[in-house]
Amino acid sequence: MTAYSLPELPYDYAALEPHISGKIMQLHHDKHHQAYVTGANTALEQLAEARESGNLAPVNKLEKDLAFNVGGHVNHTIFWNNMSPDGGGRPEGELASAIDEFFGDFEKFQAHFTATAMGVQGSGWAVLAWDTLGQRANIVQMFDQQGNLPAGTVPLLMLDCWEHAYYLDYLNVRADYVKAFWNIANWQDVAKRFETARSQTPGLI
Repeated sequence: MTAYSLPELPYDYAALEPHISGKIMQLHHDKHHQAYVTGANTALEQLAEARESGNLAPVNKLEKDLAFNVGGHVNHTIFWNNMSPDGGGRPEGELASAIDEFFGDFEKFQAHFTATAMGVQGSGWAVLAWDTLGQRANIVQMFDQQGNLPAGTVPLLMLDCWEHAYYLDYLNVRADYVKAFWNIANWQDVAKRFETARSQTPGLI
């Protein structure tokens, strides 16, 4: 029995056009995300084999494989839901108040998040995350699929900055991709994640 499985998209492949093409969405979901799911399950199986055989020499590599692939699976699962054909605009309610509190106002938050996304070197993500220790929102630049995200943080909004997320549509002009993302950002989903993170994590660390 596999531990991880590929979730269905919450909308059709072409639903986010013209901001993200159906071709990219199909390739990104069916190929890239599936590869992370397969990689995570393979790493788990091989770790179990190593424990059973007593040959633990591969464990160090397999733990890295597991972290990378589980990261890819989790990140993309959040990313798909962070976007919506009915997205865009601005957050409302408690999420809007939190953004004002921790970043000054929405425009300053948007500029900070955009700069983080534009500053990713190679492969990585821009992440709005809830810090369960400080009980505050932070913007974090994630490396690859798992690096640089502090323990005890809960991702709320994630933007995939790997080239496979945008190159077919925007070539090397990442700025246009990041700008387009704001038109499909699903603030209702982010608000639900924010409320869950804020209400369920006090005392976690």
